[in-house]
Amino acid sequence: MTQTSPDVLFRPFSLGALELPNRIVMAPMTRAQAADGIVGPAQAEYYRRRAEGGVGLILSEGTVIDRPSSRNEPGIPFIHGEAALAGWKQVIEAVHGAGGRMGPQIWHTGATKGMSGWEPENPVESPSGLNAPDQPRGVAMSEEDIADAVAAFASAAADAKKVGFDVVELHGAHGYLIDQFFWAGTNQREDRYGGATIGERSRFAAEVIAAVRAAVGPDFPLIIRLSQWKQQDYAARLANTPAEMEAWLTPLVEAGANVLHCSQRRFWLPEFPEIDGEQGLNFAGWAKKLTGATTISVGSVGLSGDFMAAFGGEGSQATGLDQLVERMERDEFDLIAVGRALISDAQWVAKVRDGQTDTLKGFEASALAELV
Repeated sequence: MTQTSPDVLFRPFSLGALELPNRIVMAPMTRAQAADGIVGPAQAEYYRRRAEGGVGLILSEGTVIDRPSSRNEPGIPFIHGEAALAGWKQVIEAVHGAGGRMGPQIWHTGATKGMSGWEPENPVESPSGLNAPDQPRGVAMSEEDIADAVAAFASAAADAKKVGFDVVELHGAHGYLIDQFFWAGTNQREDRYGGATIGERSRFAAEVIAAVRAAVGPDFPLIIRLSQWKQQDYAARLANTPAEMEAWLTPLVEAGANVLHCSQRRFWLPEFPEIDGEQGLNFAGWAKKLTGATTISVGSVGLSGDFMAAFGGEGSQATGLDQLVERMERDEFDLIAVGRALISDAQWVAKVRDGQTDTLKGFEASALAELV
């Protein structure tokens, strides 16, 4: 059986002054091991190993802005304050020393609950005091709170650029704060930050993006991560038609986002199969088609045995390399993010590149307990 070639994954990519050696991105993954919110040598070595392993662009775990109760677990790192920024400077210097490129994912967890049950000292905040539809939690943000949050996102991005990061990513997915403004189920506001349509509910995100763009300048790459699904509801959808998706995404691109990081639970699933069939465009494909922006696709890459077997010429199912290569060869999206496969195997990208796929390590949940 003919072996599927991964060469398309290793085409160089540029976005303005940012030059990447390949199309593979390390997806942000919460590790929550930053004591007192400060990253240090352990995180620097963790990310350095992924840079040495050939990842084209590393996106850090979510790191939170300077707002009360902006994180839902105590080990989540900050991206504000002198000590936190010094820690991140150590991280980016380690990554650059290994030839890598990196950006922080800038985050506010909104009204979501963490896995451990830990509660912050202050009430959590969200658009309408809801974690999910009909699930009250915390307080609804005032317009002053919203303005302060917008400013905090911008300040974090400016600091990220100052300490040496190559890009920034805003976390606007998975039911966290920015996404809670998008979602009708958690945004029941009657002011200018609410509204019956997804276009209206995009105002907060657009204001955050515009403020970040002003803070980092016109040429610095700005990514926003987006999703239809929420951790509170895997079946949730913000856009049921391409027209609704265009109304959602266009204001974000117009505000200054030049990369849309489109999260699906499984990258190979079509976004609107009723329009273009079971092999139709995925979320990132539709986002690129509708906005013209650069897009990153993500969702379960490298987690199936079929995927790994495909590199060795054993064929693949819809979850495998054939699907990914085919979609990238037709330029459906520009970059592909790999998540959990990189937690257990820092050399995952190099092994794929060098044909050493028989040595790929599968994801093991035990790896979440330490920074390997």
